[in-house]
Amino acid sequence: MKLLKSVLLAAVAAVALVVPAKASAQIRFGVKVGTEVNKMKFSKDVLKTENRAGFTGGLMLEGTVPVVGIGFDLSAMYVHRVNSAVTDAALNMDSYRKRDYIEIPLNLKWKIGIPVISRIICPYIFTGPDFAFLCSKKAISNAYKNKSVDISWNFGLGVQLINHLQIGASYGLGLTGAIETLTSYEGQKIDGKNNYWTITAAWLF
Repeated sequence: MKLLKSVLLAAVAAVALVVPAKASAQIRFGVKVGTEVNKMKFSKDVLKTENRAGFTGGLMLEGTVPVVGIGFDLSAMYVHRVNSAVTDAALNMDSYRKRDYIEIPLNLKWKIGIPVISRIICPYIFTGPDFAFLCSKKAISNAYKNKSVDISWNFGLGVQLINHLQIGASYGLGLTGAIETLTSYEGQKIDGKNNYWTITAAWLF
């Protein structure tokens, strides 16, 4: 509970930074799609089948304060996540490796404006909490089950093109375990935290 409270406070603080300027903020909506990868390398290999670990898609809301470029982005995403690192034969492999979530990431975002060309190309960085709510089954086996809520923290960067297309990459650092060992089970314990790279493309209107 202490961790959850800390994350929620951080989320509130992130929003509070942009609320005073909301009257002058530019608000935009958009759609976002992407894929999660196990090994992040800046090459064509990143999209090979063995590296892909799921997909995501949903809606995005962005608010940016003009000139300074600081703002937020809030998304509601469906996520199909696959953990390819599972080796425990005691688990029900399909139930453990494949999980579905409704994910709510809230990021503090800074667009690094470059004079003259910022409407054509504009880099940005972002960070913030990510709340994922399980919408697939909880039971895995007689020993393990998926947790209903998975919390992580995102660190990312990207580039905005022609003022509408945003292409970004982020690392999600798991803060809570996504897998719970049942109290009656005395066998192998597992570290069920989700740590993952995500590549997304968003179009803002």
